This record gives sequence, C-alpha cells and structure tokens, in this order.
Amino acid sequence: MAARRPSPGRTLVIFFLGIAVLYSLVALTASWKPALGLDLQGGTRISLKALNSPSKDNLEEARKIIDQRVNGTGVSEASVTTSGSDEIVVEVPGDTKNRNELEDTVKRTAQLRFRLVACADADPGASATACAGGSGTPTLQRAAPFGADKGKGGKGKKTQSPTASATPTGTASATPGDSGSDQPSDSTSPSTDATTDPAGDGKEWTTQDSLDWAQAPDAEAVAAYNALSCDKEGNVVDAKGKPGATTKDPKVAAYAVDTPDHALVSCEVRGGSVIKYLLSRSVIEGTELTDAAAQIPQNQVDWVVTIDMGNDKDKANPPGSPGAEDDFEKISEALVNTNRLFAIVLDGKVLSAPTMNAVIHDGRSEISGDFNETTATSLANSLKYGALPIAFDKDPKVEEIGPSLAGNQLQAGLTAGAIGVLLVMLYCLLYYRGLGLVVVASLFVAASITYAMVLLLSEAAGFTLTLPGIAGLIIAVGITADSFIIFFERIRDEMREGRSMRVAVESGWARARVTRMAANTVSVLSALVLYIFASGVVKGFGFALGLSTLVDLAVLFWFTKPMVSYLAQFKAFNSGHKLSGLSKETLGTDTPRTRVVGGEA
Repeated sequence: MAARRPSPGRTLVIFFLGIAVLYSLVALTASWKPALGLDLQGGTRISLKALNSPSKDNLEEARKIIDQRVNGTGVSEASVTTSGSDEIVVEVPGDTKNRNELEDTVKRTAQLRFRLVACADADPGASATACAGGSGTPTLQRAAPFGADKGKGGKGKKTQSPTASATPTGTASATPGDSGSDQPSDSTSPSTDATTDPAGDGKEWTTQDSLDWAQAPDAEAVAAYNALSCDKEGNVVDAKGKPGATTKDPKVAAYAVDTPDHALVSCEVRGGSVIKYLLSRSVIEGTELTDAAAQIPQNQVDWVVTIDMGNDKDKANPPGSPGAEDDFEKISEALVNTNRLFAIVLDGKVLSAPTMNAVIHDGRSEISGDFNETTATSLANSLKYGALPIAFDKDPKVEEIGPSLAGNQLQAGLTAGAIGVLLVMLYCLLYYRGLGLVVVASLFVAASITYAMVLLLSEAAGFTLTLPGIAGLIIAVGITADSFIIFFERIRDEMREGRSMRVAVESGWARARVTRMAANTVSVLSALVLYIFASGVVKGFGFALGLSTLVDLAVLFWFTKPMVSYLAQFKAFNSGHKLSGLSKETLGTDTPRTRVVGGEA
C-alpha cells in the first residue's frame, strides 16, 4: 500500500498553530521591541584603569577575558577595546538597570579559592566564634547528572542563606585547640603559624593538615581574627575602620590579604548582615575549575552556579597523585554531616560558606545562595572564562553613551530594505501572477517568524539588533526569493512537458527540494563561519544571516510547498487560467509546432 501523502491543509494549520505558540511566548516576555545595539541605541561605557603599568600582552589577555565575559552568549555585541597602555574600555548596549552587576562582572579579577572555615561571627567587630554551622546555613551539594532527579540518591535538600547567620555561641580563646567545635580536636593538630609547614621540617602542607588546622587554628590566627572586623560592604578593616591590610601589625595585616599559602580573615555580606570568618589556607585553587554554569536544577526554583573540578583520573597524572577531585572528595568525607563549613572565596570575599551534605566523588557540585539569573550568570561567566592577569582601579569611570549612528542612517537602511522587499514582491506578482501571491504571503510569514525569533532571542540570549544585523536579515530576503523561483520554475518545466499542475507540483518539489537544501546549507555554513571566527558586529551579521536562512527553510517546507499543493486543487490553477501564472501563454506552449511531411515543411 502506498504511503498516504500529508494533507496540505493539515500542514498549514499545524504551521500556523506553531506561529501562534511562538507569539504566545513573545507575549509572556512582555517585550514587543527588539534590543538594539550600540550603534542604534547606545548603552553604558566602563573605563577600567589598570594598576602597576601592565605589559601589553597582559592588557590584551585581560581584554580578551572581559570580552568573553560580557559576550558570553556571543550575540550581545558588546565592544571591548584597549585605550592607551593601561586602560580597557567596555561598551555594552542597552539600559543601565543592571549597572552594578555589569561593573562587577567586568572588573572582577575572579581569583577563586576554596578554604576551610575555622571560626565565624555574624556581628562585625565581635569576638571569634566556633564554626559549628547550624540551621539556615547554605549547603554545598553534589551536582546531579544531566536530567537526573536531584531529590534522589541520598542528596540533601539545599537550604537558602538566611538574612542573619547563626548566633555566635561563644568566644574562641587564643589557645590552640579551643575552637568551640562540636568535633573533638586531634591531638596531632598543628599549632604553628599558617605561613609555615605544619611540622616545621619542610614538609608540604597537605589537605589533611588544613583540615586539622581548621579544627584547632593557631594562636596568631585567632588573634588576627579578633583584631580585624568587617564593614557594611564586606571589607576587612581594623579597629579604626581602615583596610585591614594597612594595619601597622604585619602579622595581623597578613591575614587580610588573599594569598593561597596563608590563612585569611574574610567577610560575607548575606542579606542585611555581615559575617566574619577565619579561613584556612587555600585547599583548592580556582584554576583547577574546568567548567561553571548558571542554571535552575531540576525540581528546584532557585538559581545555582554549578562547578566542575574536572576528571583528574582521566588526565595524565602519575598513579596515586592527588588532584582537585581527590582533595574535594577527602574534604567532603571529613565535613559531610558535621555542620563544619567550607568557604568559597572570590577575590578575597566569601561568596558562600556551605556545609557538606554529600561526599563529592567526581568534582561536580553547586554553589547555592541568594542568586538570581543575572548574578548567577555573571559569576559563572567570570569563573568559566578565567581570572584577569591584572588589577584595576576600584572606581572605574562609568557613563551612558548615545547611539553611534545618526537616526537618518538607520532610517536610510530601513528604507532601502523596504524598497528592496517591495521590488521583489512586485516582480514576482508581475511574472508569476497567481503564484506571486504565494511569494508575497511567504515573505510576510517569514518576516513574522523572524521578528518573533529576534524578540525571543533578545530576552533569552541577549541578542541585540545592529545595522549589520539588519543587513543580514534583508540579504536573506534574496535567499528566500531564490527558493520560490527555483520551486516555481521546476513546476513550470514539468507542466511544459504536459503534466497537470498536481503532478507537476510533486515532481517539481522533489527536484527543487534537493537544490534548495544544498544552497541553504552553504548559506548556513557561511553564517556559521562568520559567527565562530568573526567578532563584534560581523558576528551579529553572521548570526542574523544564519537565522534568516533557517527560517527560509521552515517557510519553504511547511508553508510555501503546502500552499502551492493546496492551490493545485482549484480549477483556476490546475487548468492554467491566465491569472494563475501557469497558462499556455505564460509557459510558452501555445505556439503551433511545424510538422515535416514527405521531406517538406
């Protein structure tokens, strides 16, 4: 039995239902205007002044990292350039409602370190308190595999960071071992300075040494912790409110500077309170991070940042050599279900100090806290694209900028595009007549789908429409018109050979389809090359061109062809009416042929 051909009417109904769903999604975003780029709308300019006269290579490396951060999706078309020998200028299109987050993303040095918590205090300036965790403390949890149910596998539930931390339970003395922890102190715990090796014999400081130290911090570290406090912004300050690193006591000042081989006094701003911590040496460096992403885990509603320490066991490490995964696993085994805290420190400030609720074997975990989509994405991009090799002035120059193109230039571009589209429509109506109406309808359908996609991508992926992007969309009109011309000419060729329109549509489509697929594949590959290897507005041009080409394929397969098949059912088209565009005169088959009889004309 021959396969039943799909009904063109059914295909058209399903296609228009798809467009209705598309515009329903647009309605949910409540945005009916596309985001415009710097050239059309303007935006925010941030000028970063580098410190300590960086080298040209370091400045360029920092520029590339910042460019990757602000153009994380590849289509926001932010401009990142160097100016002079010590300045990087970032220009981001759009309004400035998220200016603070943008500044933080741009200038964040992204020095990520993982440290063990020895002491914590919820009140600035208060004395040291044991770090026993407590209710309301965020958790660091094992990240579930893609698509897995996070409520299974013995995985504890993530708890939100509270407005205030757990109330201090007591004051830690300067005596080593009196940490106030609910865990017994190890008699072999080191009591030496955090800047020296634990045994004083040149032995390398191990993860176990850090775990022991966090249970019994040395006297100097506790004294520095008591001497320092936190201001409202989460900065470490001395008793006079000045930066802790500038205090006259070098032993105290050393604990206010984030260096990997030294203990640290740090702060976390959580809701309306500030929490002070005494932290161990860095047990895992952020450079061992292989991936980071912002997402909402399955069956949850809050944003988290997933981190992956990589698979050290698959790397070319000597058998038995420790790696980030091994350290992470050992730490999680020691801390799991003990209420002891594990601090995630970014640029010297505690981002989160979660407890462990599972043993992490594969290096994959989540940073949970008071995140929204913007802050989670900003942090993930900063971690994913690496640390900046240079430091910048704390107060960058931030200003609003206007569009780089005058309004008449945009108007001229849109006018040229409109004239081009109208000329294509007029030509198709004059040449193809009735079939030309299919061309006009197809162009309108393609335009509506493209516009909806631009709106959705503006919201979902930060796509901004620039003048080159508009040019890419207009150029695609020619690609779309090519599709119609090839298909219609195939139909006309089949009808010249004496086939009916119904038969000609199917046989012509079989031949035209292959040609259009090949041509559009070339266009998509060209757009992909531009998107991958180009930058700035050229990348946006390639993206717009590729999007329009894919829309052309969808319209050709699910609108134009079914529409022509539907029209073939009507006598006016099937019989070759003059206005159908398929009459004998139009096809050139009305001229009488001369027969040769007996060798004479």
